[in-house]
Amino acid sequence: MTPAVEQEGDAERRRVADELASRLRRSGVRLTGRESGEELAQITEAVERFEAAVIRSGGDLMVDAPIADESPIAPDNSAFVLPRREDGESVEDYLVRLDAATTAARRAAR
Repeated sequence: MTPAVEQEGDAERRRVADELASRLRRSGVRLTGRESGEELAQITEAVERFEAAVIRSGGDLMVDAPIADESPIAPDNSAFVLPRREDGESVEDYLVRLDAATTAARRAAR
């Protein structure tokens, strides 16, 4: 691979990582800025699974979503609220909590 092609690939990976980070922040996920592109993709996929479970269970993402960096004002069901990533929490630990929250959202009914 030529250096120019390699640079283009690096630039594309950075663009994708920036887009994922932006999307996660809009969803209320706290990021440190040290997450790898792979970690951002894993968090994005876990958040999407959680949101799909909320919708299938009758939740409303607009009502249950955090506002800025705060908790939702009046969630339908606490199981439908995206878990907040704690200060210092590793990506791995957050993914475990997201999976548990997804399971809880699947079991919840409005």
